[in-house]
Amino acid sequence: MTSARRTPCDADTPRGTARDTPRTGHRRVRAARKPLLAGLAAATALVGAWYATAGAATAPTLAPATTAVTLAAKFPYLSAGYNNTREWARTATAAAPNGTLRVAWPASDGIHVTPLTSAGKRSGTDTVVKGAKEVGGLVAHDDGFALLTRVADPNKWKETAAAIVRYTNGKQTFRTRLTDTTSHDTSPTLDGQLTWNGKKYGAYFVVHGAGGFADGHFGDKLSYVSAKGAKLSGGWGWGCSHNEGVALHAETTGDFTSLCFDEWRSGLFVSTGIGAPDVAPVVQREQCWAGYCGGTFGGRTGDLVKSSTSRYATAFASRGAASAKKNPDDSSGRGWTVKPKTGTHQVAVAFLKNRNSGPGKALYLTNAPGTEHVDVHVAPYGKNRLLVSWESVKNAKCACGTCTGTFTGTHFRLIDWNGTFQSADKVVSARITGDIAVQKDGTLAWAYVPVAPSYTKPLAGASPTSTSLRIARLRP
Repeated sequence: MTSARRTPCDADTPRGTARDTPRTGHRRVRAARKPLLAGLAAATALVGAWYATAGAATAPTLAPATTAVTLAAKFPYLSAGYNNTREWARTATAAAPNGTLRVAWPASDGIHVTPLTSAGKRSGTDTVVKGAKEVGGLVAHDDGFALLTRVADPNKWKETAAAIVRYTNGKQTFRTRLTDTTSHDTSPTLDGQLTWNGKKYGAYFVVHGAGGFADGHFGDKLSYVSAKGAKLSGGWGWGCSHNEGVALHAETTGDFTSLCFDEWRSGLFVSTGIGAPDVAPVVQREQCWAGYCGGTFGGRTGDLVKSSTSRYATAFASRGAASAKKNPDDSSGRGWTVKPKTGTHQVAVAFLKNRNSGPGKALYLTNAPGTEHVDVHVAPYGKNRLLVSWESVKNAKCACGTCTGTFTGTHFRLIDWNGTFQSADKVVSARITGDIAVQKDGTLAWAYVPVAPSYTKPLAGASPTSTSLRIARLRP
């Protein structure tokens, strides 16, 4: 579990206390990114060389078609991350086997799940999951959906419990809590993923110790649940310590493939089947403590995509590692200290040869001094390519883990499974602010609020709200 550490950005944390205890709201405390980056232009040159060779006539347009959906309640579309940095409130878009879509989004009366046609148009009234607090993951079924969320729970911290809620034909069929007093855990924030392999659900999420050996500390938990809501064997009760984000991919047999950003070991790791102890394969060393990692998986960075040959790809915001070594001040021997290579986060993609192994090294798609990159996502684009997206924030001013600056666009880029650029960098108006659905014909679909992003200052006070969403669809 995470040990107490003091840094210049932790001056308000008393000595001897675990720094992974929340200070404000439901978010864990997050901290700094000082620009150290020297100028780099190789990525742009590579794109230009490819584009000149391939020719504009053969390049994909990467222009999503969008439709408007009117909402039945006000959607507070921003949330306060570490240091109140502005983050998109997570939406989750999921595709059912019959091609229809569901979109989950939070409102004051619970989590709304909006049914859509395969073309992205509203097909009925919302289902409102009462008492639910967060969109942690969504699975769409032909007859309804399953939602990973948080619900009220009696525990020593007076925090919420993680739960999977299943609706069938408009009625709740089960609500299974995944944390409780007997397992000595809560989930004040999920940062989670929910997947389904046709027989069982896998739910991967952040937990807060409420008694027992992990009392007061943060870790992560992987739970499996049957189609009828029964808890199944497998997974683990405590994995990555102070997890900064998780990714999960359902498998037809065996352990679901999983990744975690671990603060204590400091980096991105493969946790499949092992909960990420010291032997977990390293995807990328990162300075992860106090929010230095580039945003939680699922809602705000990354995802985990599987190829037809059983390789995996993940994308994330990264500052890299100029050096990485064991922390001599950590008596457990498990803590690491990472010196970042860059001051701002760049867009990285890593390839895993299988569900249990780390990659050789990460591939960087951007290398821009003074520019912060946020909201990184990756999705399959046809059979042999990947769509990587991110938002850029220029003139970045960073302190204690978060940056402010001027939004300069949402970027799309195609790469193949070797990391070779397959398109020029394209700036689009449609933003990706949560999970991306892959429809049965390969079309990518997602939901976003049609407002201009602003990263000029932290979020002060309540979030602004919207009564509409746009549904974007991009066909390979």
